[in-house]
Order: sequence, then structure tokens, then C-alpha cells
Amino acid sequence: MLLGFKTELKLNNRQKTLLAKHAGTARHAWNWGLDLTKAILNNNKSCYQEEKIKFPTAIELHKWLNRLVKPDNPWYYESSKCAPQYALRQLRDAWDRCFKHIAGAPKFKKKGRHDSFTLDGSIKVDHFKIKVPVIGWLRTYERLPHSQVPKSVTISRQADRWFISFKVDVEPSLPQKTTKCVGVDLGVLTLATLSTGEVIEGAKSYRKYEKKLSRMQWLNRHKIIHSNNWKKAQVKIARLHRKIANIRKDTLHKLTRFLAKNHGKIVIENLNISGMLANRKLASSIQDMGFFEFRRQLDYKCKLFGSELIVADRWFASSKTCSCCGQVKEAMPLSVRIFECDCGLTIDRDLNAAINLAALATS
Repeated sequence: MLLGFKTELKLNNRQKTLLAKHAGTARHAWNWGLDLTKAILNNNKSCYQEEKIKFPTAIELHKWLNRLVKPDNPWYYESSKCAPQYALRQLRDAWDRCFKHIAGAPKFKKKGRHDSFTLDGSIKVDHFKIKVPVIGWLRTYERLPHSQVPKSVTISRQADRWFISFKVDVEPSLPQKTTKCVGVDLGVLTLATLSTGEVIEGAKSYRKYEKKLSRMQWLNRHKIIHSNNWKKAQVKIARLHRKIANIRKDTLHKLTRFLAKNHGKIVIENLNISGMLANRKLASSIQDMGFFEFRRQLDYKCKLFGSELIVADRWFASSKTCSCCGQVKEAMPLSVRIFECDCGLTIDRDLNAAINLAALATS
């Protein structure tokens, strides 16, 4: 199966400048293509469906870019042709998702936010370096998988660091499972409660650094935009955001790997995360836990380690149902943390839900 591999690049100033030029070229092509496609849609407001209007393909957009944009912008030729080409492909894919009502309409990109570009062609991989078109050899801090050469690579920037990512073909491993089945109940107070009784605490990295982040943003409020001091402060803020995200991802990676590697069947709830975020009192705590990222990682790691992922129905009353007698309560507010049943069972609310989830695998 294909897995993504991502690592940080070890760059000099010349290479950083080249990467910034490529990212700027890709961003300019995206914004130009988005402006053009929006103009086409505005002229066909009565026919907003893709099949009813002649919407340009990625190849047509790239041809128009070569004829209309590149002659007036010679700096395009300082970067690889792949950067704007892939940007227009990604723009077309974004419009496809919009037409299928999977996502909203694409937005214009801003400099310094999610800078990235994709390259393909003559790529070579060595132990601690990789060669990409136009830019040349790039060194890395860790050893690269050089058993196979990737067809394309994506280079992105986070704060003041650059990362390279590509797909690697990995053979699924089938380790010996220590537990046949486990139910996982996600929560706000604790990240996960397992049906075996284990409780995994969440990193809560945002709450830990919330005051520091707020202080840095408050100090930056009166700086002149695009001044040197403003740019330095923006980098510091971006570094802190990256640190918060990395702590959260590290916790989730450890938990999902433990579950997929040691359990044959894993049962989780199909949470309505977008609906849960509508609760303004719990939204920041839910985002801090990373429920969507948890399910995304668990999905592909179960395939990697040969485990079965079972997703319970969204309306399954795991918290309201007694794990001993099966009686279902009418209401169970979040403030009630202990489940008490008429049959005499007194158990933690999250543990009771996890046990009910585990029972689904055998029912």
C-alpha cells in the first residue's frame, strides 16, 4: 500500500530562495486560474452545473497560462513548469469537489500561508539527499527510503522550515494481536477510554500554550504590516502554531499505532464533528483533541497492520445504554460522568460507552 513520507529539508539561503520562487509561481498560477474560472462561472450563473457549461480542463488552463500569462511575466521561466501545472490541476480538482458538493468553492491563496508546490520528472533519491528538477540536490535530516524513486514530490513550508513529501510503497505487516477486540470512546476530558479500562489522556497542546499564543498575537497588533518587526513576529507565531500541531499529532500517532498494532478489531463512533463544533463551549476543546485526525490515522493504520476498523452508527446510544443489562436511559447530559443503572451497575460514563462499542463487534 502507498503511504506518505514527509521530512524536513536542510537548506542554504540560495535553495530557500529557489523554493520560495517556486511556491510564489504556483500561488500566482492558482490565483490566476481561480480568477478566470470564477469569471466563467459568473457569466453562466443560470447554469452553475459543470455538465451544463463548458468548464475548462486543467490542460486548457495550462495552455492559456502559457499564451497569456508567461509572456508578460518572464519570472515564470525561473521556476519549473511543473509548479504552475500542478497548481492548475489541483484547482480543477477543487472545482470538481465543489460541483459534487463535497467541499466549498476554492479560495484565493495568500503569500506565507500554506506555501507549497509539486514537482515531477527526473527525481533521484540518495541516503540523505534528493534531487528534484531545476532546484537540484536537497539535503535532509533523516535517511530517505531509496528502494524506489517517487514519481512526484511536494515541497511545503511551515513557519520558517521547508518539508518534502512523497508516496512510498509499503508492504502491510501482520503482527500478533494481543487483544481481539476493543471499543474506543473519544471524549473531551480524556482523549480516549478503551473497553479494557485504559484511559489515554489528550495532549491538550492548544490549551497549554493558549495564553502564550494570545500574548504574542496581542503584542503584534500595532506593528506596521509587512515591516521587519511584523515579519519576525509572524514567524514566531507560526512556530508556536507548528509546535502545538506537532504535539497533538505525536499523541494521535502513538495512540492509533498502539490500537492498530495490538488489536484485531477496533470499534469507534461515527461522530458528527461539524455538529459538535457548533457548541461554542466545547468547540476549542474538541479541536484541541483532533477527532477527525484520529479517525484518518486509524483508518490507514488498520490497513497497514491488518486490523479491522468498525464504525458504529451515529445514532447508537453508547453512553445511554447499560453495558450490563442493556437498559437505555432517556437522557444522559454531559455533566453526568457516572452511569448508574437500576440493575445496580455503577460505572464511569466513558468506560460504559467503550464496553458497549466493543460489544458491537461480537453482535
